Amino acid sequence: MISVTIILTFLLPWISVLAEENGVSQIPSVSWHLKGDSAEMKCSHNKGGTYYHMYWFRQRQGQSMELIVYITTSNQPDFGSVDKNKFSAIKEIAANGSLTVKDLDTEDSAVYFCAVSEHSVTELLHC
Repeated sequence: MISVTIILTFLLPWISVLAEENGVSQIPSVSWHLKGDSAEMKCSHNKGGTYYHMYWFRQRQGQSMELIVYITTSNQPDFGSVDKNKFSAIKEIAANGSLTVKDLDTEDSAVYFCAVSEHSVTELLHC
């Protein structure tokens, strides 16, 4: 029986250095898994409690970047157009969160990464 190894690149090393300088880090940087396994990646930041919006992206070779999920500490994950049975996301506190890719297949080989953004309030001015 031949087993297929799935390679997930979570954050390229040169991007990792840039991300750490900006206060966002992700582990692991590269991960190999067997077909059918699950893979978890974690994202953390030191930007403060107002940065509680987290986004997970995937970019497959030769394709455009795709948003997998948007999550905050107070809302359920929003998976948009991707299969929510394929992924799970957790964000219990502002400083970190995780994404799990379930039942890995060769189509899951990609670069995955997280980003965070700050909460902001916009006021409308009436003239």
